[in-house]
Amino acid sequence: MYSEERSSKVYAGADLMLMPSRSEPCGLTQMIAMRYGTPPVVHAVGGLKESVVPHPYEGSNGFTFSNYASCDLLGTIDYAISIRQNAEEWNALQQRCMTADLSWKHSAQQYLDLYHELLA
Repeated sequence: MYSEERSSKVYAGADLMLMPSRSEPCGLTQMIAMRYGTPPVVHAVGGLKESVVPHPYEGSNGFTFSNYASCDLLGTIDYAISIRQNAEEWNALQQRCMTADLSWKHSAQQYLDLYHELLA
């Protein structure tokens, strides 16, 4: 049976959240995990690709893999674990997760910019 309290504890107590979906049009799980400071490891598709900036890029808030293969997932997990060993870098990653702007405000502005560009 689902428990909001238990769910919150799982997100908050995890070091990583794995979401190796083959396809994912949106995805809330990775965003919930980020709010708790739990970096996601996701397959770079759909909404997962849109919401997770892969480490080590500027503004990173998680880890991604592009090729849908178990060896790529495991390689990404190994990489994430290696980053976890550096407390300063890991804490900065967690802070970026918790402060990421995942609201519609940014997406809506991108749509407006595109429409204005097309009308110009």
